[in-house]
Amino acid sequence: MIEVNPEMLKRLEGFLAPWYQSIADPASAQQKVLQDLLKGYARTAYGRLYNADGIASVEDYRRSFPVMTYEKYYPLIQKVMEGDTGLMLYEEPLGWAITRGTTKNEPKFIPMTQTDIDMRLCAGRAMLNYVASTRDFGLLGGVNLNLNFPSVVGKIKAGERELEYGYSSGIYVKYVSTGTPIRSLPTQEEIDALGGGKTLNDWERRFELAYEKCKNENVTLVGGVAPTASLFARHLKSKHGIYPKELWKVKILTLGSVAGINTRYAPALRDYYGSEAVIREIYGATEGMFGQQMDVKRAWVPNYDLFFFEVITGGKTKMLHEMKPGENGSLVVSTPILARYRIGDIIRAFEPPYFRCIGRENWWTPLNYLWTEFASLNLGRL
Repeated sequence: MIEVNPEMLKRLEGFLAPWYQSIADPASAQQKVLQDLLKGYARTAYGRLYNADGIASVEDYRRSFPVMTYEKYYPLIQKVMEGDTGLMLYEEPLGWAITRGTTKNEPKFIPMTQTDIDMRLCAGRAMLNYVASTRDFGLLGGVNLNLNFPSVVGKIKAGERELEYGYSSGIYVKYVSTGTPIRSLPTQEEIDALGGGKTLNDWERRFELAYEKCKNENVTLVGGVAPTASLFARHLKSKHGIYPKELWKVKILTLGSVAGINTRYAPALRDYYGSEAVIREIYGATEGMFGQQMDVKRAWVPNYDLFFFEVITGGKTKMLHEMKPGENGSLVVSTPILARYRIGDIIRAFEPPYFRCIGRENWWTPLNYLWTEFASLNLGRL
Protein backbone atom coordinates (compact mmCIF):
# COMPACT_ATOMS: atom_id res chain seq x y z
CA MET A 1 0.00 0.00 0.00
CA ILE A 2 1.40 3.39 -1.00
CA GLU A 3 1.03 5.99 1.73
CA VAL A 4 -0.67 9.22 0.72
CA ASN A 5 1.72 12.15 0.86
CA PRO A 6 1.38 15.78 -0.20
CA GLU A 7 4.25 15.62 -2.68
CA MET A 8 2.72 12.72 -4.60
CA LEU A 9 -0.67 14.41 -4.64
CA LYS A 10 0.92 17.62 -5.88
CA ARG A 11 2.58 15.79 -8.78
CA LEU A 12 -0.70 14.14 -9.75
CA GLU A 13 -2.61 17.39 -9.65
CA GLY A 14 0.10 19.09 -11.70
CA PHE A 15 -0.17 16.37 -14.34
CA LEU A 16 -3.95 16.75 -14.51
CA ALA A 17 -4.22 20.55 -14.15
CA PRO A 18 -3.95 21.44 -17.89
CA TRP A 19 -6.83 19.04 -18.64
CA TYR A 20 -9.01 20.46 -15.85
CA GLN A 21 -8.32 24.04 -16.97
CA SER A 22 -9.18 23.27 -20.60
CA ILE A 23 -12.48 21.69 -19.57
CA ALA A 24 -13.39 24.81 -17.59
CA ASP A 25 -12.80 27.06 -20.63
CA PRO A 26 -12.68 24.95 -23.83
CA ALA A 27 -12.98 27.92 -26.19
CA SER A 28 -9.81 29.56 -24.87
CA ALA A 29 -8.00 26.24 -24.67
CA GLN A 30 -8.87 25.40 -28.27
CA GLN A 31 -7.72 28.79 -29.52
CA LYS A 32 -4.34 28.28 -27.84
CA VAL A 33 -4.02 24.72 -29.19
CA LEU A 34 -4.77 25.94 -32.71
CA GLN A 35 -2.08 28.62 -32.54
CA ASP A 36 0.45 26.09 -31.24
CA LEU A 37 -0.44 23.62 -34.00
CA LEU A 38 -0.17 26.30 -36.68
CA LYS A 39 3.38 27.14 -35.58
CA GLY A 40 4.27 23.52 -36.26
CA TYR A 41 2.37 23.32 -39.52
CA ALA A 42 4.19 26.46 -40.76
CA ARG A 43 7.42 24.49 -40.58
CA THR A 44 6.15 21.88 -43.07
CA ALA A 45 5.63 22.06 -46.82
CA TYR A 46 1.98 21.07 -46.38
CA GLY A 47 1.40 23.85 -43.87
CA ARG A 48 3.11 26.47 -46.00
CA LEU A 49 0.92 25.44 -48.93
CA TYR A 50 -2.10 26.56 -46.90
CA ASN A 51 -0.50 29.68 -45.39
CA ALA A 52 -0.29 28.35 -41.83
CA ASP A 53 1.78 31.30 -40.59
CA GLY A 54 -0.85 33.78 -41.81
CA ILE A 55 -3.83 32.29 -39.95
CA ALA A 56 -5.17 34.18 -36.95
CA SER A 57 -8.58 32.66 -36.27
CA VAL A 58 -10.63 29.48 -36.44
CA GLU A 59 -12.49 30.92 -39.44
CA ASP A 60 -9.18 31.54 -41.27
CA TYR A 61 -8.11 27.98 -40.50
CA ARG A 62 -11.30 26.54 -41.97
CA ARG A 63 -11.03 28.70 -45.08
CA SER A 64 -7.38 27.79 -45.67
CA PHE A 65 -7.02 24.13 -44.70
CA PRO A 66 -9.27 21.47 -46.25
CA VAL A 67 -10.85 18.65 -44.27
CA MET A 68 -8.86 15.51 -45.09
CA THR A 69 -9.58 11.79 -44.74
CA TYR A 70 -6.84 9.16 -44.54
CA GLU A 71 -7.43 8.35 -48.21
CA LYS A 72 -6.69 11.97 -49.11
CA TYR A 73 -3.63 12.08 -46.87
CA TYR A 74 -2.36 8.72 -48.11
CA PRO A 75 -0.28 9.99 -51.08
CA LEU A 76 1.44 12.51 -48.78
CA ILE A 77 2.10 9.85 -46.13
CA GLN A 78 3.64 7.63 -48.81
CA LYS A 79 6.06 10.42 -49.69
CA VAL A 80 6.97 10.85 -46.01
CA MET A 81 7.63 7.09 -45.83
CA GLU A 82 9.91 7.47 -48.84
CA GLY A 83 11.99 10.05 -46.97
CA ASP A 84 10.33 13.41 -47.70
CA THR A 85 9.68 14.00 -43.99
CA GLY A 86 9.50 17.80 -44.30
CA LEU A 87 6.34 17.47 -46.37
CA MET A 88 4.23 16.82 -43.26
CA LEU A 89 6.59 16.72 -40.28
CA TYR A 90 8.68 19.39 -38.57
CA GLU A 91 10.54 16.71 -36.58
CA GLU A 92 12.13 13.50 -37.74
CA PRO A 93 9.81 10.49 -37.24
CA LEU A 94 10.77 8.15 -34.42
CA GLY A 95 8.58 5.34 -35.71
CA TRP A 96 5.20 4.49 -37.19
CA ALA A 97 1.92 3.37 -35.67
CA ILE A 98 -0.33 1.04 -37.66
CA THR A 99 -4.01 0.29 -37.29
CA ARG A 100 -5.70 -3.05 -36.77
CA GLY A 101 -8.41 -1.91 -39.20
CA THR A 102 -7.80 -1.52 -42.91
CA THR A 103 -8.03 1.09 -45.61
CA LYS A 104 -8.12 -0.41 -49.10
CA ASN A 105 -7.07 -3.75 -47.53
CA GLU A 106 -3.93 -2.20 -46.01
CA PRO A 107 -3.27 -0.94 -42.47
CA LYS A 108 -3.11 2.80 -41.96
CA PHE A 109 0.41 4.05 -41.25
CA ILE A 110 0.70 7.12 -39.03
CA PRO A 111 4.15 8.65 -38.35
CA MET A 112 5.11 9.38 -34.74
CA THR A 113 7.37 12.23 -33.66
CA GLN A 114 8.69 13.15 -30.22
CA THR A 115 5.97 15.79 -29.80
CA ASP A 116 3.31 13.25 -30.74
CA ILE A 117 4.71 10.64 -28.36
CA ASP A 118 4.86 13.13 -25.49
CA MET A 119 1.16 13.84 -26.03
CA ARG A 120 0.34 10.12 -25.80
CA LEU A 121 1.22 10.26 -22.10
CA CYS A 122 -2.28 11.68 -21.60
CA ALA A 123 -3.47 8.06 -21.91
CA GLY A 124 -2.64 7.82 -18.21
CA ARG A 125 -5.09 10.56 -17.24
CA ALA A 126 -8.06 8.28 -16.61
CA MET A 127 -6.18 6.19 -14.07
CA LEU A 128 -4.31 9.07 -12.42
CA ASN A 129 -7.48 11.16 -12.20
CA TYR A 130 -9.15 8.25 -10.41
CA VAL A 131 -6.28 8.07 -7.93
CA ALA A 132 -6.29 11.83 -7.35
CA SER A 133 -10.06 11.99 -6.82
CA THR A 134 -10.36 8.90 -4.58
CA ARG A 135 -6.95 9.19 -2.85
CA ASP A 136 -6.61 5.45 -3.49
CA PHE A 137 -2.83 5.49 -3.79
CA GLY A 138 -2.72 1.75 -3.22
CA LEU A 139 -3.54 1.35 -6.91
CA LEU A 140 -0.10 2.72 -7.78
CA GLY A 141 1.59 0.01 -5.72
CA GLY A 142 0.20 -2.68 -7.99
CA VAL A 143 0.73 -3.85 -11.55
CA ASN A 144 -0.96 -3.00 -14.85
CA LEU A 145 -1.99 -6.21 -16.65
CA ASN A 146 -0.70 -5.57 -20.17
CA LEU A 147 -2.84 -7.30 -22.81
CA ASN A 148 -1.91 -5.12 -25.78
CA PHE A 149 -0.74 -5.73 -29.32
CA PRO A 150 3.03 -5.51 -30.02
CA SER A 151 4.55 -2.06 -30.24
CA VAL A 152 7.07 -3.40 -32.78
CA VAL A 153 5.94 -5.55 -35.69
CA GLY A 154 8.56 -4.77 -38.30
CA LYS A 155 10.67 -2.11 -39.93
CA ILE A 156 10.22 0.16 -42.92
CA LYS A 157 12.73 2.20 -44.89
CA ALA A 158 12.18 5.97 -44.74
CA GLY A 159 14.71 7.49 -47.10
CA GLU A 160 18.07 6.39 -45.73
CA ARG A 161 16.66 5.50 -42.30
CA GLU A 162 15.03 2.31 -41.11
CA LEU A 163 12.20 2.82 -38.61
CA GLU A 164 10.12 0.45 -36.50
CA TYR A 165 6.35 0.20 -36.82
CA GLY A 166 3.81 -1.38 -34.51
CA TYR A 167 0.30 -1.17 -33.10
CA SER A 168 -0.79 1.99 -31.34
CA SER A 169 -2.13 0.22 -28.23
CA GLY A 170 1.30 -1.29 -27.56
CA ILE A 171 3.02 2.00 -28.30
CA TYR A 172 0.78 3.77 -25.79
CA VAL A 173 1.75 1.31 -23.06
CA LYS A 174 5.46 1.53 -23.85
CA TYR A 175 5.53 5.30 -23.44
CA VAL A 176 2.85 5.74 -20.78
CA SER A 177 4.64 3.18 -18.60
CA THR A 178 7.72 5.42 -18.52
CA GLY A 179 5.68 8.46 -17.52
CA THR A 180 3.41 7.02 -14.81
CA PRO A 181 4.28 5.37 -11.49
CA ILE A 182 2.66 1.98 -12.14
CA ARG A 183 4.48 -1.05 -13.61
CA SER A 184 3.14 -2.91 -16.64
CA LEU A 185 3.53 -6.69 -16.92
CA PRO A 186 4.32 -8.35 -19.19
CA THR A 187 6.62 -5.57 -20.34
CA GLN A 188 5.97 -4.33 -23.84
CA GLU A 189 9.37 -5.70 -24.85
CA GLU A 190 8.31 -9.18 -23.72
CA ILE A 191 5.12 -8.92 -25.77
CA ASP A 192 7.06 -7.62 -28.77
CA ALA A 193 9.38 -10.66 -28.59
CA LEU A 194 6.40 -12.96 -29.32
CA GLY A 195 5.88 -11.35 -32.74
CA GLY A 196 3.08 -9.45 -34.39
CA GLY A 197 0.67 -12.20 -35.37
CA LYS A 198 -3.10 -11.80 -34.94
CA THR A 199 -4.24 -15.44 -34.97
CA LEU A 200 -5.91 -17.19 -32.02
CA ASN A 201 -2.65 -19.04 -31.33
CA ASP A 202 -0.75 -15.74 -31.23
CA TRP A 203 -3.18 -14.37 -28.67
CA GLU A 204 -3.08 -17.54 -26.59
CA ARG A 205 0.70 -17.20 -26.36
CA ARG A 206 0.34 -13.57 -25.24
CA PHE A 207 -2.33 -14.51 -22.73
CA GLU A 208 -0.20 -17.30 -21.29
CA LEU A 209 2.71 -14.88 -21.00
CA ALA A 210 0.45 -12.43 -19.15
CA TYR A 211 -0.78 -15.16 -16.82
CA GLU A 212 2.70 -16.43 -15.99
CA LYS A 213 4.08 -12.94 -15.40
CA CYS A 214 1.15 -11.71 -13.31
CA LYS A 215 -0.34 -14.71 -11.50
CA ASN A 216 1.63 -13.96 -8.33
CA GLU A 217 1.50 -10.16 -8.69
CA ASN A 218 -0.84 -7.57 -7.20
CA VAL A 219 -2.73 -6.60 -10.37
CA THR A 220 -4.68 -3.40 -9.65
CA LEU A 221 -5.10 -2.04 -13.19
CA VAL A 222 -6.12 -3.54 -16.53
CA GLY A 223 -5.55 -1.23 -19.48
CA GLY A 224 -6.00 -1.67 -23.21
CA VAL A 225 -8.64 -2.86 -25.66
CA ALA A 226 -12.02 -3.88 -24.19
CA PRO A 227 -12.65 -6.98 -26.37
CA THR A 228 -9.13 -8.24 -25.60
CA ALA A 229 -9.73 -7.89 -21.85
CA SER A 230 -12.88 -9.99 -22.23
CA LEU A 231 -11.09 -12.56 -24.40
CA PHE A 232 -8.28 -12.91 -21.86
CA ALA A 233 -10.78 -13.56 -19.05
CA ARG A 234 -12.47 -16.31 -21.07
CA HIS A 235 -9.08 -17.81 -21.96
CA LEU A 236 -8.11 -17.87 -18.29
CA LYS A 237 -11.33 -19.67 -17.39
CA SER A 238 -10.96 -22.18 -20.22
CA LYS A 239 -7.25 -22.87 -19.71
CA HIS A 240 -6.84 -22.55 -15.95
CA GLY A 241 -10.38 -22.80 -14.57
CA ILE A 242 -10.42 -19.34 -12.98
CA TYR A 243 -11.56 -15.83 -13.80
CA PRO A 244 -9.32 -12.79 -13.18
CA LYS A 245 -11.42 -11.81 -10.11
CA GLU A 246 -10.31 -15.07 -8.47
CA LEU A 247 -6.65 -14.14 -8.92
CA TRP A 248 -6.56 -10.40 -8.35
CA LYS A 249 -8.43 -7.52 -6.76
CA VAL A 250 -8.54 -5.26 -9.81
CA LYS A 251 -9.38 -1.69 -8.86
CA ILE A 252 -9.82 -0.13 -12.30
CA LEU A 253 -10.08 -1.08 -15.98
CA THR A 254 -9.09 1.69 -18.41
CA LEU A 255 -10.26 0.39 -21.78
CA GLY A 256 -10.86 1.67 -25.29
CA SER A 257 -11.13 0.76 -28.98
CA VAL A 258 -14.89 0.06 -29.21
CA ALA A 259 -18.17 1.84 -28.58
CA GLY A 260 -20.37 0.81 -25.66
CA ILE A 261 -17.68 -0.05 -23.09
CA ASN A 262 -19.73 1.36 -20.20
CA THR A 263 -22.96 -0.20 -21.40
CA ARG A 264 -22.70 -3.23 -23.69
CA TYR A 265 -19.36 -4.54 -22.37
CA ALA A 266 -19.64 -3.51 -18.71
CA PRO A 267 -21.75 -6.42 -17.34
CA ALA A 268 -19.38 -9.09 -18.66
CA LEU A 269 -16.27 -7.16 -17.63
CA ARG A 270 -17.52 -6.84 -14.06
CA ASP A 271 -18.44 -10.51 -14.03
CA TYR A 272 -14.90 -11.40 -15.13
CA TYR A 273 -12.87 -8.88 -13.12
CA GLY A 274 -15.08 -8.29 -10.08
CA SER A 275 -18.07 -6.11 -9.27
CA GLU A 276 -15.81 -3.68 -7.37
CA ALA A 277 -13.65 -2.98 -10.41
CA VAL A 278 -14.24 0.55 -11.74
CA ILE A 279 -14.48 1.00 -15.51
CA ARG A 280 -12.99 4.11 -17.12
CA GLU A 281 -13.35 4.50 -20.88
CA ILE A 282 -10.52 5.77 -23.07
CA TYR A 283 -11.26 7.36 -26.44
CA GLY A 284 -8.28 7.17 -28.72
CA ALA A 285 -7.05 5.90 -32.06
CA THR A 286 -3.81 5.30 -33.90
CA GLU A 287 -3.77 9.02 -34.64
CA GLY A 288 -3.87 10.14 -30.99
CA MET A 289 -5.42 9.85 -27.53
CA PHE A 290 -8.37 12.23 -27.65
CA GLY A 291 -10.25 11.82 -24.37
CA GLN A 292 -10.92 9.74 -21.31
CA GLN A 293 -13.61 9.18 -18.72
CA MET A 294 -13.30 11.54 -15.78
CA ASP A 295 -15.78 10.23 -13.20
CA VAL A 296 -18.75 7.92 -12.68
CA LYS A 297 -20.62 9.51 -15.59
CA ARG A 298 -20.28 6.99 -18.39
CA ALA A 299 -18.78 9.14 -21.11
CA TRP A 300 -15.36 10.58 -21.90
CA VAL A 301 -14.11 14.15 -21.68
CA PRO A 302 -11.94 15.58 -24.49
CA ASN A 303 -8.29 16.56 -24.16
CA TYR A 304 -9.05 20.15 -25.14
CA ASP A 305 -5.55 21.20 -24.10
CA LEU A 306 -3.81 18.93 -26.62
CA PHE A 307 -5.89 18.55 -29.79
CA PHE A 308 -8.12 20.83 -31.86
CA PHE A 309 -11.61 19.38 -32.23
CA GLU A 310 -14.28 20.15 -34.82
CA VAL A 311 -17.38 18.23 -35.91
CA ILE A 312 -19.39 18.13 -39.10
CA THR A 313 -23.07 17.99 -38.26
CA GLY A 314 -26.10 18.86 -40.33
CA GLY A 315 -23.84 19.77 -43.25
CA LYS A 316 -22.05 22.43 -41.19
CA THR A 317 -18.81 22.57 -39.23
CA LYS A 318 -18.65 23.65 -35.61
CA MET A 319 -16.39 23.22 -32.62
CA LEU A 320 -16.82 20.02 -30.62
CA HIS A 321 -17.52 22.01 -27.45
CA GLU A 322 -20.33 23.85 -29.26
CA MET A 323 -22.38 20.68 -29.77
CA LYS A 324 -25.75 20.46 -28.05
CA PRO A 325 -26.79 17.48 -25.89
CA GLY A 326 -28.20 14.73 -28.12
CA GLU A 327 -26.45 16.03 -31.25
CA ASN A 328 -24.32 13.71 -33.41
CA GLY A 329 -21.42 14.75 -35.59
CA SER A 330 -18.44 13.43 -37.56
CA LEU A 331 -15.22 14.20 -35.69
CA VAL A 332 -12.52 16.30 -37.35
CA VAL A 333 -9.36 16.47 -35.23
CA SER A 334 -6.12 18.38 -35.74
CA THR A 335 -2.95 16.79 -34.32
CA PRO A 336 0.70 17.87 -34.62
CA ILE A 337 0.90 15.67 -37.71
CA LEU A 338 -2.58 15.73 -39.28
CA ALA A 339 -4.43 19.00 -39.91
CA ARG A 340 -8.25 18.83 -40.01
CA TYR A 341 -8.33 15.05 -40.13
CA ARG A 342 -11.77 13.48 -40.52
CA ILE A 343 -11.17 10.38 -38.50
CA GLY A 344 -14.37 8.55 -39.46
CA ASP A 345 -16.04 8.40 -36.03
CA ILE A 346 -19.51 9.61 -35.04
CA ILE A 347 -19.50 11.55 -31.77
CA ARG A 348 -22.60 12.12 -29.62
CA ALA A 349 -22.76 15.04 -27.21
CA PHE A 350 -24.23 14.84 -23.73
CA GLU A 351 -24.26 17.53 -21.06
CA PRO A 352 -20.94 19.42 -21.19
CA PRO A 353 -18.20 18.28 -21.10
CA TYR A 354 -19.27 14.67 -21.82
CA PHE A 355 -19.20 12.79 -25.15
CA ARG A 356 -19.37 9.29 -26.52
CA CYS A 357 -18.07 7.81 -29.74
CA ILE A 358 -21.05 5.80 -30.93
CA GLY A 359 -19.40 4.09 -33.91
CA ARG A 360 -17.94 4.56 -37.35
CA GLU A 361 -19.27 7.03 -39.87
CA ASN A 362 -22.18 5.15 -41.45
CA TRP A 363 -25.83 6.12 -41.91
CA TRP A 364 -26.99 3.32 -39.64
CA THR A 365 -24.67 4.15 -36.71
CA PRO A 366 -27.10 6.50 -34.87
CA LEU A 367 -29.93 3.98 -35.30
CA ASN A 368 -27.75 1.13 -34.07
CA TYR A 369 -26.69 3.23 -31.08
CA LEU A 370 -30.28 4.00 -30.10
CA TRP A 371 -31.29 0.36 -30.43
CA THR A 372 -28.33 -0.81 -28.32
CA GLU A 373 -29.14 1.78 -25.65
CA PHE A 374 -32.75 0.63 -25.59
CA ALA A 375 -31.86 -3.07 -25.54
CA SER A 376 -29.36 -2.61 -22.69
CA LEU A 377 -31.84 -0.46 -20.73
CA ASN A 378 -29.46 2.50 -20.70
CA LEU A 379 -31.48 4.92 -22.86
CA GLY A 380 -28.69 7.47 -23.05
CA ARG A 381 -28.11 7.69 -19.31
CA LEU A 382 -24.83 9.05 -18.04
